[in-house]
Amino acid sequence: MTDIVKGMRVCEISAFIAAPYAGLSLAQMGADVIRIDPIGGGLDYHRWPLTRDGKSLYWAGLNKGKRSVTIDVRQDEGRELAQSLMTLEGEDGGFVLTNLPARGWLDFEGLRVLREDLIMVNILGSRDGSVAIDYTVNARAGFPLVTGPVDGERPVNHVLPAWDVITAMSAVSGLLAADRHRRATGEGQYVKLALADVAFATLSHLGFVAEAQITGDARPATGNHVYGTYGHDFATKDERRVMITAFTPRHWSAVVEATGIADKVTALAETHDLDLDREEARYQLRDEITDLLAPWFAAHSLDEIATALDAVGACWGPYRSFAQAVDEDPDISTDNPMFREIDQPGIGKFLAAGPALDFAAAPRDEVRAAPLLGQHTDEVLAELLGLGDRKIGELHDTGIVAGPAG
Repeated sequence: MTDIVKGMRVCEISAFIAAPYAGLSLAQMGADVIRIDPIGGGLDYHRWPLTRDGKSLYWAGLNKGKRSVTIDVRQDEGRELAQSLMTLEGEDGGFVLTNLPARGWLDFEGLRVLREDLIMVNILGSRDGSVAIDYTVNARAGFPLVTGPVDGERPVNHVLPAWDVITAMSAVSGLLAADRHRRATGEGQYVKLALADVAFATLSHLGFVAEAQITGDARPATGNHVYGTYGHDFATKDERRVMITAFTPRHWSAVVEATGIADKVTALAETHDLDLDREEARYQLRDEITDLLAPWFAAHSLDEIATALDAVGACWGPYRSFAQAVDEDPDISTDNPMFREIDQPGIGKFLAAGPALDFAAAPRDEVRAAPLLGQHTDEVLAELLGLGDRKIGELHDTGIVAGPAG
């Protein structure tokens, strides 16, 4: 954790990935993120991966460092409590982060009556409010048709929810930008962010839209080649695999030096009258280059390959399962100051990452575990709304709020 935005209070009403990930990022930068869930947990409370006794590692991962409050917003008094938390006075509060529809008790204009300078960041699937998730957005954007084998006949989905993660980071940027605007002008605002728009903006920024319109080309699936430059995977002597890239002339010369194929590369370039210091030439001759490199990788172990490639500054990486990455990579260990071992209530001890950003002015501190569901209900109601023990007890008795769940 870090204290770079300490004092900011954000109410998060969310499920699944994009909004909880944004809330996590803010919490790890020091914000007091209060996640408001229904009693018994929201849609993502039991999402896989699970421990053997059914605890969600997913939920624990995305809610580190937050405070958890459980309220039955189906009841009038529950809605009023939630709205009071979202609209507390003071420059530190008045921030709402949600990927639920902004209507009913979450209607922005209704909340604005309670606090005029409220800032709400609302993550949608599509800009018109229709349902969309990462996998359906990715399909619409075209990426599955260029993912997978060269001769594949079917689209291939990626397993990383990239649009959720990018949308989460965009939501954090939007909330911080809206805060800056409010500090300058006193104005709150409703910030709408669609998952699909994030994907389509990325298509534009990376040149895919222009390519389709200007050249008319249909981008091919290239397997593990890297489109427009050189990159490919290779099997090693000890049955591992590595990925090699050569985006720049320096990367290319490093691979050539480490593998000892300089004479063969010169001959290949002369045969085709191409300058292999140019990445488009390397892409054009990608199959021939792969044939030249494959025997060297097949004759060496992963450790030998690592030694040779690292010695010349090549750009490469080993393929690993998740388990191998945790076992083998020092960057996924406490050698990396981003990681700490935490003791997650109800789950046990494991490595957990803090913020990837390393602020010189706000050094990293410990990584805080995720709360138990409803762990901070009484604390938040007393601290922020000033409710006494008797009133909080009545709220429990009538089923409007609940305390910690295991």
